[in-house]
Amino acid sequence: MYQNRSARDGFLRDNAEAVYSALTGGFTRFVRLEELVRLAAEAYPGLVPTQAELAADAARLLKDKQGLEIDQSLLVSHFLAHPRCGTHLCHAMLLPRPEAEAVLATLDAQGFADVGPVRLKRFGRAVHLLSSNARYLNAEDQGTIDAMEIAVDAAILDPGSDIAVLRGEPVTHAKYAGRRIFGSGINLTHLYQGTIPYLWYVQRELGFVHKYFRGVATPDAVPDDVNGAGVEKPWIAAVEGWAIGGHCQILLTMDYVLAAHDAYMTLPARKEGIIPGAANLRLPRFTGDRLARQLIQAERRLECDSPEGRLICDEIVPAADMDAAIERTVAMLTSSGAVGATGNRRAFRVAVEPLDLFRRYNAVYAREQASCHFSPALIHNLEQNWGAKSRLA
Repeated sequence: MYQNRSARDGFLRDNAEAVYSALTGGFTRFVRLEELVRLAAEAYPGLVPTQAELAADAARLLKDKQGLEIDQSLLVSHFLAHPRCGTHLCHAMLLPRPEAEAVLATLDAQGFADVGPVRLKRFGRAVHLLSSNARYLNAEDQGTIDAMEIAVDAAILDPGSDIAVLRGEPVTHAKYAGRRIFGSGINLTHLYQGTIPYLWYVQRELGFVHKYFRGVATPDAVPDDVNGAGVEKPWIAAVEGWAIGGHCQILLTMDYVLAAHDAYMTLPARKEGIIPGAANLRLPRFTGDRLARQLIQAERRLECDSPEGRLICDEIVPAADMDAAIERTVAMLTSSGAVGATGNRRAFRVAVEPLDLFRRYNAVYAREQASCHFSPALIHNLEQNWGAKSRLA
């Protein structure tokens, strides 16, 4: 039935709604992206790779993979492109994960919770989400994505706080030991080693990054800000060291960005050969189209303490004063109560990025990122610009 990729694409073009409906019990069940592709492999043999096929391919370096996951991208893209299916899938991915309940209980009881590469800690009426992948300069990879989303859920749902702060922990890398680093984007070593699957990209955008921006949903209301609203908090980002790639993307979802005077931002998508998440959608709102293209396509670096950097960063502070700046900003943003802050978030959002625009963007992103992920150009870029071969150990 699906002799080749073109046949699979054609089938989904005509039958996406029927397939999605069958996998979700007629739209009565919310199924996360990761589970959706597994169910599709079982219900429609040959449409997407099976778990066994993916497991056999998982041990290979990225350059040696067979590109099986491209078929997953067709499925996800067609679902997102369909208004009803795509909205339902976005809704499913915005629901809090069940694992967050235990984390939330610990945070509520102790004011602190350890989620592996992420820690949550209350400071007064603020909850701090502290990311840590110390060996890799707080980069993101397959080992951080689930923990991050669970921690974001818990931070948003935490009844003991009115606002959340995102900050990087000190790293252990010999060159930067003891320094706080906001984040280094995707773990390029793991990307080259093939341990970051294609679905990681889409899970990230539809999951915790979207939750920074839109909060967590409830099952009974479409999270489109018009017909229903979920649970959310304002977010403050504290940029120390640098915000590279995916961490620069995250800044575009924040309500207020504090940056150390010596920090910088880059979106090295051209050098890597991938699409920088939803930055293509969001960045022009901050910088204008020309500068956005320079950042994404010409790897321009922005010092946070520059006229261009201040288009993204709200306030520049001396690095040694970051703790005090965070405390002051928390007080400023919550002085009139959390209700007004949340209402203003929704009002801004519905004007600049309604859910339907987000859905349509990610339908394109889901398809195009797969082509980038399995492109020989990506391997070449990693070997030439990252020295990936020397990092296999």
